[in-house]
Amino acid sequence: MRRLLPLLLLLLGAALPAAAQAPASTAFPYSLKTDTLPNGLTVVRVPYPSQGIIAYVTVVRVGSRNEVEPGKTGFAHFFEHMMFKGTRRHPEGTREKLMGAFGFDDNAFTTDDITLYYSYGPSAGLPQLIEIEADRFQNLEYSEPSFRTEALAVLGEYHKNAAAPYLKMEEALNATAFTKHTYRHTTLGFYEDIKAMPEAYDYSRTFFQRWYTPDNTLLFIVGDFDDAKVMQLVRENYGPWNRKAAQVTVPVEPPQRGTRTVHVDWPQPTQPRIVLGWHTPAASPKTPDSALQALLVDYLVGPTSPAYKSLVLDKQLVEAIGSDTSEHRDPHLFTLTATLKEERSRDTVRLALLQEVSRLAAGKVDAARVKAAQDHARYGALMALQTPRDVGIQLGWYAGILGTPDGLQTHLRHLAEVTPAQLSTFAKRYLTANNLTMLSLTPKASANEGGTK
Repeated sequence: MRRLLPLLLLLLGAALPAAAQAPASTAFPYSLKTDTLPNGLTVVRVPYPSQGIIAYVTVVRVGSRNEVEPGKTGFAHFFEHMMFKGTRRHPEGTREKLMGAFGFDDNAFTTDDITLYYSYGPSAGLPQLIEIEADRFQNLEYSEPSFRTEALAVLGEYHKNAAAPYLKMEEALNATAFTKHTYRHTTLGFYEDIKAMPEAYDYSRTFFQRWYTPDNTLLFIVGDFDDAKVMQLVRENYGPWNRKAAQVTVPVEPPQRGTRTVHVDWPQPTQPRIVLGWHTPAASPKTPDSALQALLVDYLVGPTSPAYKSLVLDKQLVEAIGSDTSEHRDPHLFTLTATLKEERSRDTVRLALLQEVSRLAAGKVDAARVKAAQDHARYGALMALQTPRDVGIQLGWYAGILGTPDGLQTHLRHLAEVTPAQLSTFAKRYLTANNLTMLSLTPKASANEGGTK
């Protein structure tokens, strides 16, 4: 889910066209070779000096955002589970034996906007991996009993996540901030829909046909491989895949017209929490809006910010401050979060965070700290590109969100170009009282302490 993301933000260089070679002068040190098959599948290869190791990343541009039908939320995440069930050619268990025989690390995750699958292991197994991956994305098969069993497993996953405050906070914040858009529900889906999922076998087959299509998918192969042989295998195995992605209308969220609040009473002992969320623009290759938000997090609540120094270090009112902000395909929320040490500090912390936002919106920007945030992002980017898997997942993430194979490079360029004045203008336009949703969580242990909700 989105709170497990965002991936380390990168500040490396300029955007590169498809199939271009990265000049030696740019900080992004790898070339992208991009081809699109006649069926619409985008295939990106990234040579990487990994001595016999490859990463194989498949990004499907489907997430909970696509779940527009009432009563049918949670299916994007559900299909992350079902995609490991097998096909007629490779029945359930066959894929796992192959992965295990070669020593592949194999996993996936689903977000509001994309579903990403990755395998990481020896290049020697790449021909078999291409064949078995192409087969499951075209020919997934599962019985109704298997479907029902996995649906119950997803319900169990919901219960497990609901045992901690984060899921309930996300549900409450989304349901309050969004009135129309499908971001109103989390990636897991509404609880009532998850409970009803075992009865939706026929619909599940429809969902697969709608979204698991070549024109809705990007494939990234990163590591040590022969490019000509790989592309021959990809064309042979993925070429017959010929479905087209469905077209649905995702409801547009209307402008918010006043501050909204929501409170969560948590029945077990934990620390009190605050979340401040403002509606902000979608990530787009045409604008720096997502880069601005990435740098805003560090500027407002990062380790060198006045808010961090005051609330965490000096006054020690909070255990941690941060953000759940990540890139989204449609307008979402920019958030500031705080984990309080005591309930009585709630108003003080909330006002301190809002004061930092007000200063920025008023044009009081520390240019040196903005530059430091950009440098910090660049350092984090370089440190994050140490394996083919790192490179593949980050390339896949930004390509899935921005809809272009060079989405990562575009984001990097935008990060490098952000100015202090842009940060201030963005805060003045979007981080306003009328656009604000505030969430508070009070645990049982602190319900009787001083302070307000």
